[in-house]
Amino acid sequence: MESCCQGQRKRDRYQCARTFYSRRFSRLCHSNGVIHRDLKPENFLFANKSEDAPLKVIDFGLSVFFNPGDRFTEVVGSAYYMAPEVLKRNYGQEVDVWSAGVILYILLCGVPPFWGDNDEKIAQAIIRGGLDFNREPWPRVSGNAKDLIRGMLDPDPAARLTAAQVLEHPWLKNAETAPNVSLGEAVRSRLQQFSAMNKFKKKALGVVARNMPVEELDKYVQMFHLMDKDKNGNLSLEELVEGLHINGQRVPESEIRMLLEAADTDGNGTLDCDEFVTVSLHLKKMTNEKYLAAAFRYFDKDGSGFIEIDELRQELGPNEQAILEIIRDVDTDRDGRISYQEFELMMKSGADWRNASRQFSRANFSTLSRKLCKEETSSS
Repeated sequence: MESCCQGQRKRDRYQCARTFYSRRFSRLCHSNGVIHRDLKPENFLFANKSEDAPLKVIDFGLSVFFNPGDRFTEVVGSAYYMAPEVLKRNYGQEVDVWSAGVILYILLCGVPPFWGDNDEKIAQAIIRGGLDFNREPWPRVSGNAKDLIRGMLDPDPAARLTAAQVLEHPWLKNAETAPNVSLGEAVRSRLQQFSAMNKFKKKALGVVARNMPVEELDKYVQMFHLMDKDKNGNLSLEELVEGLHINGQRVPESEIRMLLEAADTDGNGTLDCDEFVTVSLHLKKMTNEKYLAAAFRYFDKDGSGFIEIDELRQELGPNEQAILEIIRDVDTDRDGRISYQEFELMMKSGADWRNASRQFSRANFSTLSRKLCKEETSSS
């Protein structure tokens, strides 16, 4: 199957956004007493690569059956798509509408509504709430679309739109007659920024690989050759899935597909040995202090102790907007440059929100939600 994110390359973003929710999800799940509890873009796949391919919902591993009025307390889901009441350990089927609202927001502007560079900051942003409709491209998005998102991301689950109400909203009901408006360069530049961030991290991982002892690096090379069944020097998706499973890395196929896409620098749909080593280091979370320090020095050309805009420009090319976005996301003290501590945080936690959503720590969010519940109890 082709992922929803991949499908956006071919389809107008408005059309994709409308298609995403108008596939009668409520009638298939909520009306049949099922809460998905982990809606996110990678859990929506097109059945094939055709323009009119049906959209499928997958990965019901965290779903539960419910009766009207049932409440749940288990903290589950993926960080950026988690409703505030999940963190408060008191929720029902309304959490799916919230997650769908987050996806709709992302489809229309390219970034999530609630952002943080670690679990605690993400949780705080979700609880704090508030939607930013001032930044590009929101001034060009229709009032009906923004009204729908407000209804889906209402922090009060009792006031939030139900799935059935979402399907009756004018933005979806009038989808065939509403004009399609180009969202211009804003969304495209953000997607380029994600690509540039991946490029930045991949270059750093490449430096890590070059500084690893030969014997340690060799085990990844040997693994590559074992997985390369047809001995053509490249790993297909099928070979990657089978090989990672054989080696005990039970990564879901949808995530392996995204890893392949991110690591496939030459765009041929397969991984060569160098690309495979990079993605393996990512999976293994190579955060050894010695290797990270060497990678930082590679970018810090003048030895100032900081990675500056000109140094990023040398490595990533003259994509000024993407470079400024990287600085904005990684430069936590806002001094216009990247310190070693900020670089280390980026490499360990991932500043790319799409990857961060897949690095979600259920245990960490459970701890945060308990802390939140205690704070609310003590203040009431």
